[in-house]
Amino acid sequence: MESSSKLAVVIMAAGKGTRLKSRRPKVLHEIGGKPLLSHVIAAASQLVAPGDIFAVIGHQAERVRAVVAATGIQFVEQTEQRGTGHAIQCCAAAIAGYDNILVLSGDVPLIRPETIEQLWQFHQGEEAAMTILTAAPEDPTGYGRILRQSPLSAEVQAIVEQKALTPEQLDIAEINSGIYAFKTAPLLKHLGDLTDDNAQHELYLTDMAALLRASGELVVAVQATEAEEVLGANTIADLVALDATLREATASRLMAAGVTIFRPETCVIDAEVEVAPDTVIEPFVQLRGNTRIGTDCLIRSYSVIENCTLGNSVLLRQSCVLTDSTVADGAKIGPFAHLRPGSEIGEDVHVGNFVETKKSKLHKGVKAGHLTYLGDTEIGEGTNIGAGVITCNYDGVHKHKTSIGKGVFVGSDSTLVAPVTVEDGAYIGAGSCITRSVPGEALSVARARQTTIEGWVAARHARQEAEK
Repeated sequence: MESSSKLAVVIMAAGKGTRLKSRRPKVLHEIGGKPLLSHVIAAASQLVAPGDIFAVIGHQAERVRAVVAATGIQFVEQTEQRGTGHAIQCCAAAIAGYDNILVLSGDVPLIRPETIEQLWQFHQGEEAAMTILTAAPEDPTGYGRILRQSPLSAEVQAIVEQKALTPEQLDIAEINSGIYAFKTAPLLKHLGDLTDDNAQHELYLTDMAALLRASGELVVAVQATEAEEVLGANTIADLVALDATLREATASRLMAAGVTIFRPETCVIDAEVEVAPDTVIEPFVQLRGNTRIGTDCLIRSYSVIENCTLGNSVLLRQSCVLTDSTVADGAKIGPFAHLRPGSEIGEDVHVGNFVETKKSKLHKGVKAGHLTYLGDTEIGEGTNIGAGVITCNYDGVHKHKTSIGKGVFVGSDSTLVAPVTVEDGAYIGAGSCITRSVPGEALSVARARQTTIEGWVAARHARQEAEK
């Protein structure tokens, strides 16, 4: 491929998406865990540097810009949305220094880098002024059809819109995807010739094919291998269908790499999730965001993991929720555990049923088996946290830290009021409210002394009878 400085990518991302019936910009609707536009940018970035990618934004431009700005792409604003041809007119100054451009659609998220490369290579090989990426879906209804010079010819005679098809042309299966490659010089030369002589009074880039042919330029077409790649998201139903296709492909990719996924159609696995071989994923699991899971793990049903890293041989029992956390090798989590952002679970740690952690670090071998809240806490190796223990980290204004050392035993139903430190080897009696630091190897008991009054119940009943 030529140097990326010779090639730019323009992504159409200015539309409102009226048929979606949504206030959100069309290209920010998500499939596979990220916005439509992000998928297209990721594919384009496999061919050119982000600085050579231009997104044409218009509807809620600043919102779109904010979502994808971190990718490093450039933006061209189309303040008045007057069609795809007008969008390229808005880009004229930005693309003038490039020999060629590729035009992609921001709402066609399944396009693969390999297909964009195929379009680019074919365009160069044919030395065409315009190359159209086409497809042959099962139902071409509603799409413009490609009329070639002959069945075996790459040269395009015309793009015929659905409403203009003759009875004979209705049988043509090859459609225009709206994805193109152009030589920049002839494109810019004829951009001003586009007219809005149509029902919508917009400037269509599709009309460039006829303008270029009329001036003696070559217009050709190359067909994508899979028609699904070029399908857009015009309705919510389209979005859901594209999401299902992408998630099915993701599950297939993981299974081909040695991951066992039972009932994959019930699982929600985002496109960027990675799972190592020999891990087993049960039905109704959700793996979201940038989640990474090691080998020999078992992820049981109804668990939701988002932006987390799990090591090897991790057991995640049923119905756990993990967000923005890390879990080291051999840890056992759940059932019904909740790891909130900032949780760091060490090797061979046991976080049991109805245990919640937040911004806490549990070192190797810690056990917290039942009904416990650990917030803003660091716990040393081998410490045992009893049932119902609470670290009280919030004073109503600020969060405070609890530090628990190695080999500590914290009795059930204890509360540790931060900031507080429990040093190595200490014991805390059950039911204690700890407000001061505990020295190492000490026993701390902080609860009211039990008082027993024998015969109290009988005396009470006697008083009640006398009062009647």
